[in-house]
Parts: sequence; structure tokens; C-alpha cells
Amino acid sequence: MSRFVAVLGIAAIIPEALRSVAMPNVHEPEFDEPREHPGFRALRARIGRQAGSERLGASVWEVQPGEAAYPYHYHLGEEEMIVVLRGAPSLRTPRGWRELKAGELLAFPRGEAGAHQLVNRTGEVVRFLAVSTQGDPDLVFYPDSQKMGGWERLPQGGGYGAMFRLADEVDYYEGERPPDTFEPRA
Repeated sequence: MSRFVAVLGIAAIIPEALRSVAMPNVHEPEFDEPREHPGFRALRARIGRQAGSERLGASVWEVQPGEAAYPYHYHLGEEEMIVVLRGAPSLRTPRGWRELKAGELLAFPRGEAGAHQLVNRTGEVVRFLAVSTQGDPDLVFYPDSQKMGGWERLPQGGGYGAMFRLADEVDYYEGERPPDTFEPRA
């Protein structure tokens, strides 16, 4: 303990705004986003949000045997990092599949090179920590299903979000009309 902390007490160095914020624990997460779609059943604890983070996202994921955490995807706006906490998930990237082990840390850059999916192909529960940049709008591409999602990504959740089929792409001017009248300014 530093002399500064000993003299002033720990509360003196922790900003007031953080003194009442919940302190999530990766070993005992409060799962707040269950996912129930067949093949993608997982529990997610948005611990970054729970801790009050605004520009960094952090989630603990728990994936049952035979399930995937999410579809194969990549982000244009977010960079992600994953730490395997428990179990041996299978990782899919543009290079193919590989088996992971507890303690491994993986980084997924923005763009196609960062495409990834974690699947639990074992008989035990898998748990991992995912950390990402957040707070800015993001576009996410799903190559297998040829979809794109656009999300506002507000720090406390919510905001605009929608999923689109890439096959529904239209021209920039589709549905647009020129102004009815045009009067030059003098």
C-alpha cells in the first residue's frame, strides 16, 4: 500500500462516480443476456456495462456443449479481443478451424481479416472474456448468411439497430426524387 493511500484512505483515490458502481467478477458473472436460438445458445454477462464503462465493452460468455456463441462475423467499427477462461472452444477464422485452450488471448482486427466464431465442440461448458472497442456505430458482416447489421452501440445499450440481407442492396438514388421546384438565388 502506498503512503498516499495509507494517509488518505482508499476512498480518497477512487473517484466518487465509481464508489457506487457495481464491480462485476469474471468468475461469478451476472448473466444479463441469455441467447436461446438453437445452435447459438449461450449466456452473456455484459460486465463492461455493469461496471459503468462507456468506450470499452467487456462480456463474459458461457457456451454449453454443442453450441456456438454467435454466428461467423466481422466488424467494420469494433476491434475485439478474447481470453479463454475455461474449457477448450474451437475457433473459426478465415484461416480455418483451430482448438483453443484456457489462458489463450486472441485479437480480431476490424475488417474481413478479423472474422471469427467460437464454438463449443467439447462435452464441458466453455467460458471466455470478450473485450471490444465500443460507443461508435458499427457495421457487422455475416459471410455465411450474407447479412449485414448496423448498430448505434450506445454505452448503456439500445439505440438504432437493424439487420439486412446483402442481396437486397439498392442503388444510391433508389426511391429518391429530385426537388419539385428549383429557383436560383439572386
